[in-house]
Amino acid sequence: MTTETIDSFHRGQFHVIQPLGQGHRSGMDAMLLASLVASDKPCRVADLGAGAGAAGMAVASRLANAQVLLVERSPLMADFARKSVALPENARFGTRISVLEADVSLTGRARVAAGLADDAFDHVIMNPPFNDASDRKTPDALKAEAHAMTDGLFDTWIRTAGAIMKPGGQLSLIARPESIADIISACGRRFGGIEITSLHPRTGENAVRILVTAIKQSRARLALRAPLIMHEDDTHKFAAVVDDLNNGRAAYRRRR
Repeated sequence: MTTETIDSFHRGQFHVIQPLGQGHRSGMDAMLLASLVASDKPCRVADLGAGAGAAGMAVASRLANAQVLLVERSPLMADFARKSVALPENARFGTRISVLEADVSLTGRARVAAGLADDAFDHVIMNPPFNDASDRKTPDALKAEAHAMTDGLFDTWIRTAGAIMKPGGQLSLIARPESIADIISACGRRFGGIEITSLHPRTGENAVRILVTAIKQSRARLALRAPLIMHEDDTHKFAAVVDDLNNGRAAYRRRR
């Protein structure tokens, strides 16, 4: 049997059942990704490669007007997502979340038949596998699949995001800084108004992540936003703004 844990997010606002010892376990990356979704009106959100559902559930927990679809290829991880949504602790938003077991790389009629219709979502979020295939090798095939990048991955995932998103909808993702060129290239003519924020552990240290948003069919120019510094100098304490984003008390809104 798979060992599992029930993990608390947003300081107890919701819980996620996650595998222990195999597969991907969500943490701060998922919470920062979720913070990129800001909406003052009803919206439909697709979380591609959702795993156990932490990022999509974080959106639903913070935004009472959000309907969220968790899209996951792995039957095991999709089952964890279903069990997570069904937890009594998540009852206040559970009816606004559904789980779809489908491959993000499907195209055309196959994608639509799998349940990912064209022009259906206001927001698409993703935390795709962004480690180089040679990095952090693991005997756990499920974890390797969730972490290791393959050639053309960003183009595949962003192509799907563009197909299922309404015109004017927002793409949001988190990745490693070295993926920036691949992400910009994949956005191509599908998305514009790209905004990129680098995330640094401390002042003077190199970025470890980038937060990226873009708008479908926008022709606005790319913008590099001020960096986010995770920790106060020489401590492990999170900076106030990052702590708010990580715990669902604030959204990281686009500048334009």
